[in-house]
Amino acid sequence: MLDFFSDLPEYLRVWLQPLAVIAGSLLAGSLLKYAVFALLAAYNRREPVLLTKSVARHLSAPSAWFFPVLVLSFMLPLTYLEAHFLEVMRRFVETALLITFAWGLVKTVDVVQDLVEDHYRLGSADNLRVRKLFTQLQFIKKLVVTLIIFVAVALILMSFATVRKIGTGLLTSAGIASVIVGFAAQRSISNLLAGFQIAFTQPIRLDDVLVVEGEWGRVEEITFTYVVLRIWDERRLVLPLNYFIEKPFQSWTRTTSQLLGTVFLYTDYTAPIEAIRQELERYVNGHSLWDRRVCVLQVTDSKERTLELRCLVSATNSSNTFDLRCAVREHMVTYIQQHHPEALPKTRTLVEAKDQPFTLAPEE
Repeated sequence: MLDFFSDLPEYLRVWLQPLAVIAGSLLAGSLLKYAVFALLAAYNRREPVLLTKSVARHLSAPSAWFFPVLVLSFMLPLTYLEAHFLEVMRRFVETALLITFAWGLVKTVDVVQDLVEDHYRLGSADNLRVRKLFTQLQFIKKLVVTLIIFVAVALILMSFATVRKIGTGLLTSAGIASVIVGFAAQRSISNLLAGFQIAFTQPIRLDDVLVVEGEWGRVEEITFTYVVLRIWDERRLVLPLNYFIEKPFQSWTRTTSQLLGTVFLYTDYTAPIEAIRQELERYVNGHSLWDRRVCVLQVTDSKERTLELRCLVSATNSSNTFDLRCAVREHMVTYIQQHHPEALPKTRTLVEAKDQPFTLAPEE
């Protein structure tokens, strides 16, 4: 190959040899990438493993750029470019290598996430420990990705002498700048610190059921600065992290997902309480949503015209509890209508005989 270029005229050799080395390096890198991932695919077909599947899915795109640039960085001295052209080319290749390597590291974090998610299942009924872990891992992942990008950008900028000189000068005024930035971004910094506190003290976790601002929903996402709550009707409520540090809210899955549900019935004073209680127990015993923990009917209040009956039932989670409450309410109202209509709320009016403007007919 070198003899071929030596036989060419000088003006052609100056351009053709570097182009041939660059093209050959990029082609060799592409073939190397293809060979590596072909071996992974063959191994995965023979013995499917989540690790190889995840690596092939997430690292294929970064590797398609990283391997050619890596080979080119080794072959660059063979281009025999002039010193200033070689320096420009070297800086370009180093920058591309840093970018593709950082891209690969970010995708490696996704591979680790796949392995963790496969080991710990979030979809199980009682997933308290898993949700704790996932909340921490999500925050750590975002932090690691941010650090990778920050370090990569810093390394790229610091590879230039001009930027290094500017950076040295900026370090001397870092104290003043930090004070200014601290005052300007105190809300953002407080949100970031709140994110650390939420990730490790965990007043909320992923998939927690919360009642916030009068809305019922599940925690869908926790970022550096805000929390996304998926409301029951598919709306999204976005709240700053500081909200969950500074304000009260209801958590229905803090220690367990089990809940008690209440159904209130209002009846006349003549209602047969024991018969209604037995019907509640009979109906709930045969319902698939009841977790067989609590089934109680109590008279919780007596008003001027009605009795307040509270049906207390239990279920494994908030969704089942809501559905069970609706089913119990519908059934008990129907039962009272059909079997004890006299127990429905009524208004009584007593009229004294002496105040009547008419005469009652005598009984025969």
